[in-house]
Amino acid sequence: MLYIPTWQRVMIWALVALGLILAAPNLFYDRVERHNDALRVIEAQGPSPEAEAERGLWPDWMPSRIVNLGLDLRGGAHLLAEVQVADVYANRIDALWPDVRDALRTERTSVGNIRRVPSPDPAELRVQISEPAGMARALEVVRDLARPVFSFTGAGNRDLDISADGDEIVVTLSAAERAATDDRTMQQSLEIIRRRVDEAGTREPTIQRQGTDRILIQVPGIGSAAELKALIGTTARLAFHHVEGTASDAADPPGPGNMIVPSADEPGLYYIVQQTPVVSGEQLVDAQPAFDQNNRPAVNFRFNAQGGRAFGEYTAGNIGRPFAIVLDNEVVSAPTIQSHISGGSGIITGRFTVEESTQLAVLLRSGALPAEMVFLEERTVGPELGQDSIDAGQVAAAVALTAVLGFMILSYGLFGIIACLALLFNIAMIFALLSLVGATLTLPGIAGIVLTIGMAVDATVLIFERIREELRTAKGPARAIELGFEKALSAILDANITTFITAVILFAMGSGPVRGFAVTLGLGIVTSVFTAIFVTRSMIVFWFERRRPRTVTL
Repeated sequence: MLYIPTWQRVMIWALVALGLILAAPNLFYDRVERHNDALRVIEAQGPSPEAEAERGLWPDWMPSRIVNLGLDLRGGAHLLAEVQVADVYANRIDALWPDVRDALRTERTSVGNIRRVPSPDPAELRVQISEPAGMARALEVVRDLARPVFSFTGAGNRDLDISADGDEIVVTLSAAERAATDDRTMQQSLEIIRRRVDEAGTREPTIQRQGTDRILIQVPGIGSAAELKALIGTTARLAFHHVEGTASDAADPPGPGNMIVPSADEPGLYYIVQQTPVVSGEQLVDAQPAFDQNNRPAVNFRFNAQGGRAFGEYTAGNIGRPFAIVLDNEVVSAPTIQSHISGGSGIITGRFTVEESTQLAVLLRSGALPAEMVFLEERTVGPELGQDSIDAGQVAAAVALTAVLGFMILSYGLFGIIACLALLFNIAMIFALLSLVGATLTLPGIAGIVLTIGMAVDATVLIFERIREELRTAKGPARAIELGFEKALSAILDANITTFITAVILFAMGSGPVRGFAVTLGLGIVTSVFTAIFVTRSMIVFWFERRRPRTVTL
């Protein structure tokens, strides 16, 4: 019997109506985007007349999610960066020196005096002992500092290789630890870059690892590659060092365990600081732009419990002495400690503009990049090129849609018109789902939608051809329509499930544009099956109940 229960009809058309409502904001893309940007500004900075005016471009009670446009459609910046993972080895080894020194001091009776000596390899720690006869005991003590490698591939290995070279102990990272460090460095770099880009307010960036030490960064809507580099290309490594003195020449010998760092504000002035920092930026938990007591732009910072404790102990024992705030190998400030700072917080002052202090706060708050990045490839995609892509995609979609609609109407008459309406609902529901999940639409994604338009009518054609066959044998049109839908169902599901599996594999294995194509293809398959099986049938049943035709011509 050709019948659909009332509750099913309500569910079908409620979903169609919901799809149309969610897709509607995309028809007013610019206005909704400006409305959303204004809401973000109001949330971050408070209300303003300009933001409220932009907010009024779209009603607050209407859905405001829109499809995000990818780099090739909206324009933006593209960078390919190589992470200098070897820098992390040197930092790890440098951080080991206090532990090695303290461990050997307890064995001074057998190893004698100890001192760190320069090494040609920055990823190598060399410690000289004055009693070579105690070398075996010294190696044993230092080996106790080695820890297991925390990785699946390095399980069972230790993180340090320790050997003797004459009267010197040589400490390096093991091969297993270097591999684990590489992976951690890349994962940390990816996360920090993502946080920095997100804090800048850009939407739907593509940030992916390529190979062993490279990262692909694509950010739609940003002005230029130089702007993107300024945001993410700085390591923003903050550290607090004990000051040993000053120098007027970078070539002056700093002494063992020290290094020379230039002043960021005073050309020609250099600070001699201890190489190992008192507190590092990894212990920073917050940084906010502010103004100092002279109403100049500055940055407030706050450490975690461990960093605050170390900072408090250092300031308590060094009142009246300067300490250096070092940012990316430059001393941005060298204040004198006036009193014990026990709260674990402070302020960075310098010759900042308001924009520079805001950007510095973003960089510090999102964390320090673990290693420097070298940009191998950079380019800017202008919005004009993106608009050309959109126009070309719209033309292709319009041509495909017109051809399909014309074919269906010429081939199936009234039923073809019903199929065309279902196809329009299908396209609206695709955009509704893309908006709802926050997917990014790229040029390959438009190709997926165009392909979906062609595939969407395939299920309808199967149904209509089955109805034609049944009309030749069935007793009446109602039975023919019912059997047509029933017998075409298995073929429709088989064809679309296999295609959907392909889309899932493309999404799981692919990246970038391939994923964009897979998303639109997969969502298009879901909406196509829904509109073909349920929406088309619902419209045909509605027409049949009203007209009660004795014959149906297809």
